[in-house]
Amino acid sequence: MKLLRAVWTALRVIAQVLSGVGIILTQFKRIDQPAREAHVQAWANRMLGALGITLEVRGEPVAQGPTMMVANHISWLDILVMHGARYCRFVSKADVKHWPLIGTLATGAGTIYIERESRRDALRVVHHIAESLQRGEVVGVFPEGTTSDGLGLLPFHANIIQAAIAAHAPVQPVALQYVDSATRGASLTPCYVGDDTLVGSVWKLLTGAPVTAVVSFGAPQQSQGRDRRAWAADLRTAVGALRQT
Repeated sequence: MKLLRAVWTALRVIAQVLSGVGIILTQFKRIDQPAREAHVQAWANRMLGALGITLEVRGEPVAQGPTMMVANHISWLDILVMHGARYCRFVSKADVKHWPLIGTLATGAGTIYIERESRRDALRVVHHIAESLQRGEVVGVFPEGTTSDGLGLLPFHANIIQAAIAAHAPVQPVALQYVDSATRGASLTPCYVGDDTLVGSVWKLLTGAPVTAVVSFGAPQQSQGRDRRAWAADLRTAVGALRQT
């Protein structure tokens, strides 16, 4: 029965992926940006439902931009979870753009791609994020730069915070946690670290115990004269504090 449930859930997930791709290809050229954002958020919540993930939101996301959201990074699931709580443009590694179907979804959702091994490309992306913020957009970033098991925080890279300083935009700290829906203990099921593959990670999620994704929004901060390194350190502290609430 467990295997049958997992297969049925996998079919529902595939149906949602195809539905999202269809919406992007057939509707996005004809609708404005607010309508696109509403579609992305609604689709993310449907996908979370298909995956059996319960979304729990604490605090208040910003109502409008310009704002940079900084969050800890645990899994590929983080983007769905944050989109479900509040639409934002994400910064992601460039190879996601070429993933079958997933790349279409990510591009349609407004993802900003970065070649992480290229310092020159990192500078380009900082400039691109600053321009997005200056247009009044909400941009989500993972300053840890990679995923972790979620039990602690990695150092926050400061370079990307420079975009908020350049755009004179506030930054909202966001803490992501995954807990067992029954016990409320930390769940490692959604983790996507080390040698994990996307297919293996998804299957682990489909066959594991039900998971609740907790998204905690903190108060937006202004730079108040801090340089990017000092601000990144303070934002890491703020995200850590949100994880304790």
